[in-house]
Amino acid sequence: MAKLVEERCVACRRDSPIVTENDIEQLYPLIPGWALNRVNGVRKLSKVFEFPDFRRAMAFTNRVGALAEEEGHHPVIVTEWGRASVTWWTHKIQDLHRNDFIMAAKTDALLNLQ
Repeated sequence: MAKLVEERCVACRRDSPIVTENDIEQLYPLIPGWALNRVNGVRKLSKVFEFPDFRRAMAFTNRVGALAEEEGHHPVIVTEWGRASVTWWTHKIQDLHRNDFIMAAKTDALLNLQ
């Protein structure tokens, strides 16, 4: 399997397939530190990134935002002093898609750009 960070997101439609339990078993170990949770029945991936100050948390948030625009896939990002929380899921299907795992891996890769 190719590294997730090397993949590109594909455009989703309402009938796009959600990830199966088998898919999750294969993909989830590739994004260590991400929480897989269910909010109001919707599976989501989320992670909190810690920083020494607001400036660095904001810079990371801006990099995640630029990545989201580039890939056409957008998360929820909450930025506060010393931390940025990022949550990925596919709004069109109200569940997880492979794109969400790709974006989680790419989000982790942004930490190396500090």
